[in-house]
Amino acid sequence: MFGIFDDITNWFKEILISGILSNFLGMFEEVNTKVGEIATQVGQTPQGWNINIFNMIRTLSDTIVIPIAGMILTFVMCYELIHMFIDRNNMHEVETFLFFKWIFKTYIAVYILTHTFDIVMGVFALAQNAVNQSASIITGTLDINLAMSSLESMLSTMEWGELLGLYMESGILSLAMKAISICIFIIIYGRMIEIYLTISIAPIPFSTMANKEWGNIGTSYLKSLFALAFQGFLIMVCVAIYAVLLQTVTASGNIHSAIWGLAAYTILLVFTLMKTSTLAKGIFGH
Repeated sequence: MFGIFDDITNWFKEILISGILSNFLGMFEEVNTKVGEIATQVGQTPQGWNINIFNMIRTLSDTIVIPIAGMILTFVMCYELIHMFIDRNNMHEVETFLFFKWIFKTYIAVYILTHTFDIVMGVFALAQNAVNQSASIITGTLDINLAMSSLESMLSTMEWGELLGLYMESGILSLAMKAISICIFIIIYGRMIEIYLTISIAPIPFSTMANKEWGNIGTSYLKSLFALAFQGFLIMVCVAIYAVLLQTVTASGNIHSAIWGLAAYTILLVFTLMKTSTLAKGIFGH
């Protein structure tokens, strides 16, 4: 009688152990997959990330935004010319050099406007170089350092009640990790959409840069552009730190501590990824 009960208990324990190991292995698999893809995602320029979206944004900019920017540039340069004369004692001290100066500034302004996308792509190419060089830091280091053989041995010594609690605990955390992987997806893809929205309107702030008063618009835009570009580098630093922290977690001690430790580091990663936008803008003074 007791032998049958022991067999049933052992069979139930084997099911729970198998389920716990499956949850424990799969718990962070999707998260680590998303984290491993970060280097690929943030290491691309807007043109390389999705050429179809980039072409659409550039077409919209060329056909709609640039004509508006051209009108703004005309107004800004007329405004600049008027103030140049007013500043010279209401045209009483006008010099021929002023006209050459104004023509030169207008030429530079037109050149910047017509090469807006080249400048924008140059900023992201610079940031891409920094991201790609930093990607080697996390290569091959995102695997969780768990001794599964010792973990299975540890589980086999537990009673079925404790195993049942651990199975429920690991199952709940597994669902939480799936939600966290979605958050990582939203952060990374949301940044790229923000980049496309930012570059779509680039000609307008660029058209104001020739004037001292209006130029603050263009300067502020450039700061936000650099912040978006180098946010990718900050994201890579976060991932590198996360990869190092993962290696400090093992299941050789308290399995509950290992599970919650891994969960805490992953939640911390998502939190820091969310803060990279604010940090990048603060660094570039935007």
